[in-house]
Amino acid sequence: MEDRGAESRRYGKPPWRFKGRAVYQLHLVKSHVARALIPKDLRLVEAFGYTLGGFFLASYDDSPAGAFDELVVIAGIVWNPPTSCAWASKVLVNSNEACLHGRTDVGLPSNVARFTKLRCCPEQLTHFTADKGQQESRVKRFSSKIGSSRSVPSAKFDSETKVTELSSAEEIFSISLLNSLPKDNSKALLGPHIKMSLPSFSGRTQYHASLVKYSCQMECRVRIVHPLQISRLSPTADIDLRAGQQAVEDQCSSSVHKAMVETVANKSALSLTVMLSKPVLALEFNCMSMDVEAPKVVSE
Repeated sequence: MEDRGAESRRYGKPPWRFKGRAVYQLHLVKSHVARALIPKDLRLVEAFGYTLGGFFLASYDDSPAGAFDELVVIAGIVWNPPTSCAWASKVLVNSNEACLHGRTDVGLPSNVARFTKLRCCPEQLTHFTADKGQQESRVKRFSSKIGSSRSVPSAKFDSETKVTELSSAEEIFSISLLNSLPKDNSKALLGPHIKMSLPSFSGRTQYHASLVKYSCQMECRVRIVHPLQISRLSPTADIDLRAGQQAVEDQCSSSVHKAMVETVANKSALSLTVMLSKPVLALEFNCMSMDVEAPKVVSE
């Protein structure tokens, strides 16, 4: 079939190039939460009741839509023999053009959001929890394999980024992404230069009915960093989160709640559940150049 990567305003022909920096954070996500967010015909990669999800937080200095910020919530990993692909359950950008391109050309569940960046005093930063030692031991083993040292995120990242989804000028939910910054990080190593491919599925949205597959070809400097701390800010988000979690639990024993789980509100709550799940690894990408290939239709 033909590629669906059509020209979109200033985006032009694919591959579309994005330059900037990002944090890619992996979380342990409960399988039943991920299954409620991905198409039923895709097989989830899981073990012991969990899959790997998380988020991709990027700040682009240059792109076909200019400079903008992006938060991609990754619900989990699905099989695509002989490999696997990520599934994004929510994409938030602070660019109308990037949102339109994501929806129509890439099949992403994109929405416009406000990214508010603040710098906190050291005493305001969230301290790491009691399981920090366990997290550090796992990360040290991994970093030794790739020849990189672990450090806190670079000073290029603001110490707090509040992301607020917008819908008819109303707040849907807000999350705060916190990380500890060193007093002086100007000489911190950026890690080795790598090339990697990030394959993903998308589509099955109201704007793009077909299931499509695309790949991001990335070149960057990568290093392991402390996981960003995430907190929910809105009391409404707490209510929606509990409602979404309960809906999924109920679905396991009754089909009556199936329609409720598939509503936009509950999917937003479940995406927040993914963000608040247990982090296992965080990678910082600097000097990043990413080419997004034209999506190819997998099925109608």
